[in-house]
Amino acid sequence: MKKIGILHGKERSFPLAIVDRINSKKVDGIVAEQVKIEKVAQGESSGYAVIIDRISQDVPFYRAFLKNAAISGTAVINNPFWWSADEKFFNNALATKIGVPVPKTVILPSRDLPSDTSDESFSNLAYPLDWDGIFKYVGFPAYMKPFAGGGWKNVYKLTSMKDFFEKHAETGQLVMLLQEEIVFEEYYRCYCIGGKYVRIMPYEPRNPHHLRYVSDFKPSPERYKLMHDIVLAINKYLGYDFNTVELAVRDGVPYAIDFCNPAPDADKASVGEENFEWVVETAANYAIERAQSSKEGLDNLTWGEYIRRSANKQKLA
Repeated sequence: MKKIGILHGKERSFPLAIVDRINSKKVDGIVAEQVKIEKVAQGESSGYAVIIDRISQDVPFYRAFLKNAAISGTAVINNPFWWSADEKFFNNALATKIGVPVPKTVILPSRDLPSDTSDESFSNLAYPLDWDGIFKYVGFPAYMKPFAGGGWKNVYKLTSMKDFFEKHAETGQLVMLLQEEIVFEEYYRCYCIGGKYVRIMPYEPRNPHHLRYVSDFKPSPERYKLMHDIVLAINKYLGYDFNTVELAVRDGVPYAIDFCNPAPDADKASVGEENFEWVVETAANYAIERAQSSKEGLDNLTWGEYIRRSANKQKLA
């Protein structure tokens, strides 16, 4: 019997629904449950063929558990090694190399020195930075947000240099992105599961949280296909099994705004009944697919095109 586990925190609607959905399908040799951890010993199997990870970004112990599970053959959704290495600035840099439009973005050193460092730790960093060049490149209004953060925590809209320096002083040891504002006509949040299943959802980030999926944007067939292809390209290169891509349409061009969301909101109360049903059904089918194809004791992780190409170059060398 192959077990599919879901590892989660306080969320309930999605984890419970996907366990019920998988079990309701009564697939021979497959059973789903909430992950139970009693002991984690090095190199020992977790007992799960597949684990869907919804919480390790907040719990380092879980991330270590998942890496140990993966090296012992568990197909972890998403790959915990890549998730540990990835962040939003790299995502943007990668997008520029694969032809996906993104806002002009720079990364900034933290306002306060990181713990256990001193001024001498930054002898390679110019002081002051080329602020004039940075502001000219990005422009105002602009957004500032953590380069590795999630959700809408510590996100600032900035209108001027003065505004920037006042708000940046509040960010402490956070490493921040400064990003061009895309004034959009339409906005979409796009689920991608398994690197092949896409759901494009009209989304209005200017609404209160519980109303953000209440919008009437209607893309043309051509724009829909363009967005669909962008979502697939991004996830192909990043290698995420479960992710969302946010696209802001300006002058007919979809810009990828935020596409490092490996544990995206899947709560029924916020995404709505139809979107929730799609996510649960698609994720359940994909998890079953991964369990059926997994090989005991082997590497069953998904590796993105960026990593795969780099590894192949090393082999050829």
